[in-house]
Amino acid sequence: MSEVVYPPESVYNCLPKTEVLTQKPSRYMSKFRQTVILEEKANKETMRTMGPAKVEVASPDQYTKKHLKEPKLAKSEYFYQRHSCTVKKPPVPARTDNPPLGIHTKRDFIKTTTLVPMKPQPTCVDSKGHKQRLENSGLVPKYLKKKDYGEVPEYLIQRNEEKQRDQEDYENFVKDQKEQGAIKLMSDMERQALLADLKKNWDKLHHEYQGLSLVTDTLSKKAHKEKLEAAMKQLEEDIDLFEKFKTIYLPNH
Repeated sequence: MSEVVYPPESVYNCLPKTEVLTQKPSRYMSKFRQTVILEEKANKETMRTMGPAKVEVASPDQYTKKHLKEPKLAKSEYFYQRHSCTVKKPPVPARTDNPPLGIHTKRDFIKTTTLVPMKPQPTCVDSKGHKQRLENSGLVPKYLKKKDYGEVPEYLIQRNEEKQRDQEDYENFVKDQKEQGAIKLMSDMERQALLADLKKNWDKLHHEYQGLSLVTDTLSKKAHKEKLEAAMKQLEEDIDLFEKFKTIYLPNH
């Protein structure tokens, strides 16, 4: 907090001021101070002299010679045995001598061994510089080399058999119903007439749908619009059914 300073002529300057004494904290002293001093003095006592007190002086004949202080490698017995002349090597064979059996010389090895050069692997490099083997790139028609190439897969054969079985069951059912007189076949003229009536009804609903207001602000308008959409959708499904199937059976009441 900053001290308040009054002008030189002020009543507050006549008041006695109390001196505030700040007490400094005691200086930190390590507990190992005396131990460190004793160790330092002990180490200095050993280093007062310049070298050992008594030194063995060499005689004048034993002076330092050249390469005397260089480190020398220890020579093993193998070194002496290899470089010594105690063992005499066999003489060089003549040009007419035949090599002993079971031993191949360098010249025979070169004649007998023939290295087959490696064939370069076909590779493929794309526009970004990525390199890969042509066999794994998908550009080679590997499927031509398959054992089952050109054969119909088993799942397709099974699917066709199931489809044929269902068709046979349906035909047998229709045949039984015909024999019992429960169903009758719709003629082509009846189918065309019914299809024309369905399309005519759809045109009427579509014309009515086009005349609806753009804003459906009431519940009745919204319900009428949804009703027309559902009726048109049902008519579209019926038209697709009559156009897709040429043979239609009706129940005989």
